[in-house]
Amino acid sequence: MKRIFTPNAIIDKSTMRILIAAQIALIVFVWIFSPSALLPKPGEVFGALTDLWEQGLGAELITSFYLNVQSIILATIISLALSYATVLPFFRPIVGFIGKVRFLSPAGITLIFTMIATGSHELKVSLLVFFITVFFITSMVDVMGTIPKEQFDLARTLHMSEWRVVWEVIILGQFDKVFDVIRQNAAMAFMMLTMVEGIARGGGGIGEVLLDQNKHFRIEAVFAIQLVILCVGIGQDFAIGVMKKFFCPYAFLTVEAR
Repeated sequence: MKRIFTPNAIIDKSTMRILIAAQIALIVFVWIFSPSALLPKPGEVFGALTDLWEQGLGAELITSFYLNVQSIILATIISLALSYATVLPFFRPIVGFIGKVRFLSPAGITLIFTMIATGSHELKVSLLVFFITVFFITSMVDVMGTIPKEQFDLARTLHMSEWRVVWEVIILGQFDKVFDVIRQNAAMAFMMLTMVEGIARGGGGIGEVLLDQNKHFRIEAVFAIQLVILCVGIGQDFAIGVMKKFFCPYAFLTVEAR
């Protein structure tokens, strides 16, 4: 028991599971017995979830999940291509500028993409890809910038060409960190998904359902939808973590050794 309050302490998996279960139980207890009238009770939330599911929430969730996955894949391809391009000095200014575009207001960006897109789905994908890419590039360039100089020196000592150094040190050597960047930006994409679906109405999606329920002040339905989004988001995060462990098992060797 003392170890869970000790800084930097390492605890076994069974203890961690008990700790997680206890904290979840505490959250549920506070939720059930909360005196606040603003928070719907669990029974009301799950009742609203049942009604929404019968009205087609599952299909809307599939639509949103497909949109999110499609956007993440496209944004990952674009972001990695641009990030790796910074090994050439010619591309560093433009890629740096793209990263700075993340400070622009979504309102103005939405207007531009609305004029370009030919349909609702294309607009949603374009907006999500843009929002993911500008943050993804920033994170990935930072990852590349933290590579120790010794790794480059070692590769050159082995008489590798500069392109071989890029492949071995930057691309393969940091491939495990790509999954960490994807996890961070995928979570952000899920958070922005409802905003994008609210901007580009049409084609369905859980964001439209959420905004409709919020407009009519159905608090229990809003909580139910948020609960579904949270569960799917956690599942998505877990899936990316499994992919990292499958493709980059070496990244966990140091952690497991502890």
